[in-house]
Amino acid sequence: MRLSELNMGESAIIVKVLGTGAFRKRITEMGFVKGRKVTPIKAAPLNDPIEYSLLGYSVTLRKNEASFIEVVSPKEIDHTLFTPTVNGFHTLEQTEEELLKQTAKEKGKNIQVALIGNPNCGKTTLFNFASNSREHVGNYGGVTVESKTAVFHHKGYTFHLTDLPGTYSLSAYSPEELFVRNFIFENTPDIIINVIDATNLERNLYLTTQLIDLDIKMVVALNMYDELQAGGDKLDYPHLSRMLGVPFVPTISTKGYGIRELFDKVINVYTDKDKTYRHVDLNYGDEIEQSICKIQKPIRHNTELTAVISSRFLAIKLLEKDKQVQSLIASCENASDITAITSSEIHRLEVLYAEDSETLITDTRYGIIAGALKETYVPGNLPKRKLSDAIDTILTNKALGFPIFFIFLYLMFQATFSLGAYPQEWIENLVGLIGQWVKQLMPAGPLTDLIADGIIGGVGSVLVFLPNIILLFMFISFMEDTGYMARVAFIMDKLMHKIGLHGKSFIPLIMGFGCNVPAIMSTRTIENRNNRILTILITPFMSCSARLPVYILFVSAFFPQYAGTALFIIYLTGIALAVSMALLFKKTLFKADDLPFVMELPPYRLPTMRSILKHMWFKSQQYLRKMGSVILVASIIIWALGYFPKNVSYSRNYADEIKTIETHYNTLLATASNPDEILKEKEAKLAEISLAQQSEHQEKSYIGRIGKFIEPVMLPLGFDWKVSVCLLSGIAAKEVIISTMGVMFQANDQEEEGKFSLQEKLKQHTYSSGVKKGQLVFTPLTVIALLMFVLIYFPCVGVMAAISKETGSWKWAFFVIFYTTTLAWILSFIIYQTGTFLTSLI
Repeated sequence: MRLSELNMGESAIIVKVLGTGAFRKRITEMGFVKGRKVTPIKAAPLNDPIEYSLLGYSVTLRKNEASFIEVVSPKEIDHTLFTPTVNGFHTLEQTEEELLKQTAKEKGKNIQVALIGNPNCGKTTLFNFASNSREHVGNYGGVTVESKTAVFHHKGYTFHLTDLPGTYSLSAYSPEELFVRNFIFENTPDIIINVIDATNLERNLYLTTQLIDLDIKMVVALNMYDELQAGGDKLDYPHLSRMLGVPFVPTISTKGYGIRELFDKVINVYTDKDKTYRHVDLNYGDEIEQSICKIQKPIRHNTELTAVISSRFLAIKLLEKDKQVQSLIASCENASDITAITSSEIHRLEVLYAEDSETLITDTRYGIIAGALKETYVPGNLPKRKLSDAIDTILTNKALGFPIFFIFLYLMFQATFSLGAYPQEWIENLVGLIGQWVKQLMPAGPLTDLIADGIIGGVGSVLVFLPNIILLFMFISFMEDTGYMARVAFIMDKLMHKIGLHGKSFIPLIMGFGCNVPAIMSTRTIENRNNRILTILITPFMSCSARLPVYILFVSAFFPQYAGTALFIIYLTGIALAVSMALLFKKTLFKADDLPFVMELPPYRLPTMRSILKHMWFKSQQYLRKMGSVILVASIIIWALGYFPKNVSYSRNYADEIKTIETHYNTLLATASNPDEILKEKEAKLAEISLAQQSEHQEKSYIGRIGKFIEPVMLPLGFDWKVSVCLLSGIAAKEVIISTMGVMFQANDQEEEGKFSLQEKLKQHTYSSGVKKGQLVFTPLTVIALLMFVLIYFPCVGVMAAISKETGSWKWAFFVIFYTTTLAWILSFIIYQTGTFLTSLI
């Protein structure tokens, strides 16, 4: 709890003091240090400030200042920490005092750590290694679009580690910069770990200088240190540490080198035992320092603000014309004084240097960095980025860039289908055997049908595509980890510019091949709001991994000889539709000025097998969890809707027909010379009657009634009521289409025992009524229309929630539902009706 929440007369032990360095220093100088006992005595007439008893004397604090002091009260005593003395006796006062101090000591071992750094600096890799987490790492900007938190223990301390989005600075331009800055202001972490790329010190240290101005305890992880040494460079990081007052620790996140030492250093800085750490005011030069001091003076009167944000940081940001800081200052009582002084000093500096004040501060920062590196850094003689540049001459070549990219995509889909076919068949057979085993083991009844047909049939039909999903994510992970994804954005920028988008928009689109939800979230890296929303609106056209099982099921069944090519064409069709809709929206809904293409091209890095396997395993877990939740529930619901009502009014008396057939063939068997042929004919007739009865029952079940209700809308596309129900279920998640088919088509033909062949059942499925009664539903033409519909229509519920969150309004989510479903119907209608007409002419 916080000191401001303590009741009058209630004693507590101080755990830690939060806030900026200057605020902490002033508070601790007053005696508010951890481990000390403090008691609120009385409040002023207006209940603020409050008088406290501390170290035998009285001191007053305002409530807002007391809220930055974390304490532990008797109510929070952890009795499990108390160990009695040898004789087992304690007075109540001694017991409570000891318990209180022990509890405070343990609570003080909880350290809130924020990981902050540039994109591509290895921050998330460090986070994964330190916390044994499985966050995915991509070698391009914008992978971490939200903060990720993990808890782990090291040397008796509990670390609450937060991985923040990659950002180049603490300005207020991009969503990442605002997110990181607001996180620091609102959560006041105990320690910041600033992860920097050792191979790009000058640019990475720019963020470090801003963090120093914030006056928060910090440790710098000098990451990718092996690459710095491999390049022949030398860095006297102990001297750099002393110059900046911040400890530097060399690390290699991919190998775990230096991670333990890094957190050892964090503990030492947190406990004030590190001799290197001290706050240093970076010198911006006499004239700028004079302006900073003048602005800083009136800011200091606002203790509520300066307890959270360093007054020096605020002053510098005002000189940089930071709009968010200007709005913070506007709420201060002396806002007019601060604004007037700021305007005066900005004018003075701009006249003096004939330079915009924001540019002046930026140049000065780089000047400070250059001066520090001049004393500590010796570049090697080896050429920089030689390998990356050599690879780029091929992969980003004007003539070769596009062909190589599309060849890679083709190979990805071909391998996803071809390599995944073998384990897919094994899992398919295993699922079939399990279903047959359950039916043989359990007595006939609703429970057996639920388990065998509903759960195993529904979930199993989706499970068989797990190998294909794993392979797809392996390829996408490889593209991201190597740095090739950033090159794709580079070569695509001109094309994206033609349709009114930024090259950065292509990264979320490619990520959409994995899952549309993180792809939509990654659009935060796009600065222009109109371009962000436009990218979000076309991202659902990217065929996510949830649609892949549907594609593979139908492509392998109806186009087996051209499966890889067909899969490639489907994905290209999605891209083409995204481009077309982007052009349409850009000319109608969104009109904005073009933005310059500014994006880092990181050096190529060979991903470790460990990182790829972790990514594949993580995605596999997500897929399996989905089967254990959404798909399982959907399968049970679909089964129940198809199973009930149990008693329906049949159009024929199936019982009498079965009895008549049995009587007829039993008479024939009594005198027949060829009983085996007659017996086989009898079983075929009975199977035909049983199949007709089950089909009619399913048609008159609850799910049949739903399907018949929507069938008139879908029939012009070639889809009967069963296909319509499957598509309707896909609104929850596209994999549910497969699980629904697994349940719906259980009774449509007699397969050899132990074989689970949904594809064969689909091939033999026929219309049950109307002018097409008895005709096959799934022809190549119908399948093409169906795949087009699945590609386009109604993104899943998770995507809708992501769109609403990222755009800040449900209206865009509903717009996506409307326009994608309408477009899906129109295009599928055109394909089916045109194809039917042309076929009739042949």
